[in-house]
Amino acid sequence: MSCSACERRCGSGQSGTRGRWIPGTKLVSHLQSDDKRYQVTIALGAETDSHDADGEVTETADVPPLDAAMVGQALQPFIGCHLQEAPKLSAIKVGGTPLHRRMRRGEDVEAPVREVDLYEATVDEVSQDALRLSLHCGKGFYVRSLARDLARALGTLGHVKVLRRTASGAFSIENGLYGDQMTAEAIAERLIPLKEACAALTRVDLTDDGVVHARHGRPIGPDVVLGDAWREASPEESLALFAPDGEPVALGRRVDGGIRVVRGFTTSASDVVSP
Repeated sequence: MSCSACERRCGSGQSGTRGRWIPGTKLVSHLQSDDKRYQVTIALGAETDSHDADGEVTETADVPPLDAAMVGQALQPFIGCHLQEAPKLSAIKVGGTPLHRRMRRGEDVEAPVREVDLYEATVDEVSQDALRLSLHCGKGFYVRSLARDLARALGTLGHVKVLRRTASGAFSIENGLYGDQMTAEAIAERLIPLKEACAALTRVDLTDDGVVHARHGRPIGPDVVLGDAWREASPEESLALFAPDGEPVALGRRVDGGIRVVRGFTTSASDVVSP
């Protein structure tokens, strides 16, 4: 998701925030599927082709007088589960090719409309030319699309001016480091053992035989799984597979009648990798 140059300097890093670091990278993409929190500034009066400040202005409009109550009321239809049209300049693949690549080739593309979740939205500031919001949203939610749609609902046009991710799942920017603070010692203090990082995922306990299957990447049947929590997981949800000694051995996803291993851990979960 695009953001301003200022935000790139101070906003994103491991697991979406420059917070505590996870040894290795195998787990990061699975943790990023959690819900997110953002602070966003929406510039009013102009829409761009990318719906952020990096894009080309495609249309302008006058901005009517606005206050926090009016913005809050306009936000209400977007709270909860609703349909959202993704930006055409996005990484979503259509026909195996990212939309942004097809757009830049000059192709006429249709952006997909998908169900997304906006759990909470707070109006922090309203001025004549911008809005500042705090958002708590689910996986796949495009803040750029909200900026576009909210501005239109307010009788004008808009785009994301500044976007700052403040939390990704259990990881918060409040525990993060800024660029000038990122010494080897400071990073080492924030290393997260795999076992602790896996606590953000649904836990699945395996028998000793299940651990053997997991370490060899073989399908895991219900006969080597303790408990039924995995049966409630969606097929897209990442599961943390644990050995009887309480250490994580792999990541998996539910398939019909069992679990498929998607990532194995080759080091002890108590080990950390220095930056």
